[in-house]
Amino acid sequence: MTDIQAGERIAKVIARAGLCSRRDAEAWITAGRVTVDGRVLTSPAAVVTAASRIEVDGEPLPAAEAPRLFCYHKPRGEITSTRDPQGRTTVFDHLPAGLPRLQAVGRLDINSEGLLLLTNDGGLKRQLELPASGWLRRYRVRAMGRVNPDRLAALAKGVTVDGVDYGPVEASLDRQSGANAWLTFGLREGKNREVRKICAHLGLTVNRLIRIAYGPFKLNKLPKRALEEVPPKVLRQALGLEDKEKKKTRKGFAKAKPRPNRPGSKRGFKHQREAAEKDEAQKKRQRRSPKAEAAKKKAAATKRTATKKPAAKKPLAKKSVAKKSGLKQGTAKRPIPKKMGAKKTATRKTGPKKTGTKKMGTGRPAARKTSGRKAHAHRRRPS
Repeated sequence: MTDIQAGERIAKVIARAGLCSRRDAEAWITAGRVTVDGRVLTSPAAVVTAASRIEVDGEPLPAAEAPRLFCYHKPRGEITSTRDPQGRTTVFDHLPAGLPRLQAVGRLDINSEGLLLLTNDGGLKRQLELPASGWLRRYRVRAMGRVNPDRLAALAKGVTVDGVDYGPVEASLDRQSGANAWLTFGLREGKNREVRKICAHLGLTVNRLIRIAYGPFKLNKLPKRALEEVPPKVLRQALGLEDKEKKKTRKGFAKAKPRPNRPGSKRGFKHQREAAEKDEAQKKRQRRSPKAEAAKKKAAATKRTATKKPAAKKPLAKKSVAKKSGLKQGTAKRPIPKKMGAKKTATRKTGPKKTGTKKMGTGRPAARKTSGRKAHAHRRRPS
């Protein structure tokens, strides 16, 4: 038994069960094919409840399916009606078998193409069609003529065409190629042939019209005459019956899968090798005894002290060495520079010849007398 709200019309309940449309259900009731609680109905105005027992042609009314929504890429040359008196092709002629009875959400005329929503629930169809839903319907339009940017921008405040008021329209010029222009329109009302009438008001002739989006549902790259079902979870989120999942943005949430160093490597992954080497080194450290560790440290310290090089000593001046040793300098004498001009000879005092031995308790050796100029060793070096 289908779910029935308090005080629903019988035709609406039969249509929701997926047997037929409301118009057909009313015709079935008039023909006496529907009974409620064993009584044959003759008027479609009858109201039923969840406790009512409804039968159609002697069979209990089947339970209503869960609401389903499909995206269909409608090509040019097909109409969105269930039946056409003129025998033209409809969108339902090319649908795959095994589907429930579907209804079109909104309409696209025979020369329009693009996204068409189909559903098995009349209540969902009505909900999506109402402007109160606030869903934006986007169209790509190719029109012949030159676009006036000012008049195009004025559509954002709404426009009146032939006495019909249209709400705000989002319109933008994509490109002008020769005599044709490509535009994008965004509507929230979706009145009959609204885009074509607005373009005619702007002096443009539409020669191609493609619906690319209906609310959150987009055409994307869906092939022509292809049907794709919207996942139930996405549908509930679009209708506001379920909150959307928040994306996790914390760092390091998704870690890259480790890869081997090179194709065909037999050594395995790098992190596995490093872990194995670390474990092996730790085991070696555990196997060593404390005495062996102490002996090893002592040997290393001894080796460091043995390999140390002695510090190089600074060479001392010859005179300073002679002063410390207390001995006279050798026979090699440093040449004394001579002054320019008169020649002067150095005089040496005569006296007893001193031997090379030093007497105990004596002071410094006698300083050698030179000419008026100081010896080279005693010169003051420039600072």
